Amino acid sequence: MSLHRFANPARFQRLARRLMPWLVAAALLLFPLGLVLAFLAPADYQQGLSVRIMYIHVPAAWMALQVYALIAVASAVALVWRHPLADLFAKAASPIGAAFTLMALVTGSLWGKPMWGTWWAWDARMTSVLILFFLYLGHMLLFTAFDDMVRGQRAAAVLALVGAVNLPIIKFSVNWWNTLHQPASIFRMGGPTIDSSMLWPLFTMALAFNAYFGVTLLLGMRAELVEARLRALQYGRAA
Repeated sequence: MSLHRFANPARFQRLARRLMPWLVAAALLLFPLGLVLAFLAPADYQQGLSVRIMYIHVPAAWMALQVYALIAVASAVALVWRHPLADLFAKAASPIGAAFTLMALVTGSLWGKPMWGTWWAWDARMTSVLILFFLYLGHMLLFTAFDDMVRGQRAAAVLALVGAVNLPIIKFSVNWWNTLHQPASIFRMGGPTIDSSMLWPLFTMALAFNAYFGVTLLLGMRAELVEARLRALQYGRAA
């Protein structure tokens, strides 16, 4: 299916209207289910009840990386193929990804205090995730940093592509350097090392976060399209 099939704003709006009820329903169903499963999951033998922070922290961290990767792909599409909705996708997704990243940092600090005895440590993963948060902020600022909107879009796209180098650093930092974080325990060659009683609520919350991302992304893109249409009408009247 060609990406340019949805380049028409009217066609995209129709698709968004069809998807929105399903995404809203999924979010409203999965969030309560995930929270109940997390509450019923057993306490960890080392972390105790603090392990419940994981059901927010880990999906938020996954989403922080996932959203930035999608922004980088959209930025490449915008720069190479000039797809008219790619920049809108990147602009709408950036604040959502920043929120997920901030959530991962805050919940990580809340977990780190009882486990490590400190709110923050400059280990490789925590530092690289903090850099990711600043990349999100820079990406959002570049969209409005230029009088020429097209220049802002291109500058933001270039930053997104350059910043994508940070994603494998975040992922493999626990393998490349000695960090406080443990190595991968879910997505690994030998299979997960976490019991299924903890995996199910974790994956349920991850699906809920994805549904929420879909809802907020579509709302943001639709708002950007309305704003672009209003700008076009204003320019037309001025002309």
